[in-house]
Amino acid sequence: MLTSVLLPLVLLLAALGGFLYARSVFDKIEKIPLADVLDSRGNGTNYLIVGSDSRDPQDLIDAGLDPAGFQDGGGQRSDTMLILRFAGGGASMMSIPRDLYVPIADTGGSQKINAAYNGGPSRLVRTVQSSLGLPIHHYMEVDFVSFAKLVDSLGGITIDFPHPAIDTNSGLDIKEAGPNHLDGAQALSYVRSRHYEVVGDGGTVEPIEVASDLGRVLRQQRFLTTVFGELGSTKNPLTLARAAGDASGGLRIDDALGLVEAMKLGWRLRSLDPTSVDLPVENGRNEAGAVLFLSQPEADGVLGQFK
Repeated sequence: MLTSVLLPLVLLLAALGGFLYARSVFDKIEKIPLADVLDSRGNGTNYLIVGSDSRDPQDLIDAGLDPAGFQDGGGQRSDTMLILRFAGGGASMMSIPRDLYVPIADTGGSQKINAAYNGGPSRLVRTVQSSLGLPIHHYMEVDFVSFAKLVDSLGGITIDFPHPAIDTNSGLDIKEAGPNHLDGAQALSYVRSRHYEVVGDGGTVEPIEVASDLGRVLRQQRFLTTVFGELGSTKNPLTLARAAGDASGGLRIDDALGLVEAMKLGWRLRSLDPTSVDLPVENGRNEAGAVLFLSQPEADGVLGQFK
């Protein structure tokens, strides 16, 4: 009789403790005032997820990277942009190449979409909505130092490399093809690589594998899917709590995303196995240098899947 009374109480306290911990982590996350620019249209939910690339030397040192390998300017900019969509019980993910040439909101001109981030998250959200016609329901941003801490909290991740690869700028040095276990710093060198080179004669190399922007998009998708898969397979609540705490310091979200919805998103991410969707683009060149343009009409068909 006593057990039948205490057990529900214990379960309730455990659930309450988890909720209180989640709230303490959530309260640490920076909230960005975006409620006025987010769109509520559509049948699903679109998250614009941005990986911000800090060039502060101390941030790079904290992440285990050599600042000498990143001499192309300071400050912070968006390096990874993707749309994560939940609809009809499934999930799909589409990366937006940072060199995609589009009209930039509020400027009266066009530029690489990465330039929209220079005007802040609000301009970036409005640019994606106006130039690509996609409703953005929520916004999330994480810096690469947090990526490194999250990967280390999970005990590292395993990436399958079709070929040995190197990037002396980012510090990537993969000596053997096949599954390679990466710690946080090594994972960052992989996902941030802009000068990715395949080495050796390990078979046919797909052109996209080494293409500057498109190859990086492919690696970013592979990286994120691997991290989410690792989260989903982790059963230790202490490991998950540590991962959440490590990620929260470098996370920024829109002010319309509440705690309960954030918890639901976190649960979804643990079991995420999204369908990867490629945005059709084609190479071009103009006053902005080497750029990418939407390849029509194929691009409209793909974008329609995210509306």
